[in-house]
Amino acid sequence: MASMVVQLLGFFLGLLGLVVSVVATVLPHWRRTLYVGSNIITTTAYMKGLWMECVWHSTGIYQCEVHRSMLALPPDLQAARALMVLSCLTSTLAVLVSSTGMKCTRCARRSPTKHVLAISGGVCFLSAGMLCLITVCWTTNDVILDFYNPIIPEGMKYEIGMAVYLGYVSACLSLMGGAVLCWNCEGRPGNALPLQLPRRHHPPSPPVFSTLNTPAPPYYPPVALNGNRTPSRTSVSSSGYRLNDYV
Repeated sequence: MASMVVQLLGFFLGLLGLVVSVVATVLPHWRRTLYVGSNIITTTAYMKGLWMECVWHSTGIYQCEVHRSMLALPPDLQAARALMVLSCLTSTLAVLVSSTGMKCTRCARRSPTKHVLAISGGVCFLSAGMLCLITVCWTTNDVILDFYNPIIPEGMKYEIGMAVYLGYVSACLSLMGGAVLCWNCEGRPGNALPLQLPRRHHPPSPPVFSTLNTPAPPYYPPVALNGNRTPSRTSVSSSGYRLNDYV
């Protein structure tokens, strides 16, 4: 029961990491900068994401423009887009595989490959977390280098946006979920039947008859048997007596 709860914890951590990763990929708040003019009403915020660039005015108006050409983008942005999409796809695969291999599901029950599926889902979560972590670390490094570069003018410098912080959160959740799934799975599947050796059937022992309560047959001595027999005429004559002497 405890191992099942731990598996559910790892699965939901990875699932939450997937949701946060998708949100971070879609949002345009990867890089942001503020321009403050002479009038506070003209305050404008520029945001640059993986798929679009947006401008926010102090009046509350959003204006976004999608990147129309993928080949015209800088190499770092192309790599970040590819890595984040690959991270989302790997997390989706991890959710499908780990849900099949967990002990609380009926799919592949009593199969020796069930724990292998759970471990594979954990490895996919770890891979997705590493891809997301590489992307946000790379973006953070580029933003910091450009911000402190004296050659770049002030109007072209950006700061770290909210989507980058969401990427860090997504990477941590995916890594924790994958680590929990891989750590909880044992070498032997918990739902498999134990090995049963064939039992030897011994032949039944012969029945033992008890002679304690069985009465023995009556014994008659030979003399008693001879006295109870009626003598014949032949036997009387052969004993020295004749029947004519008495008749």
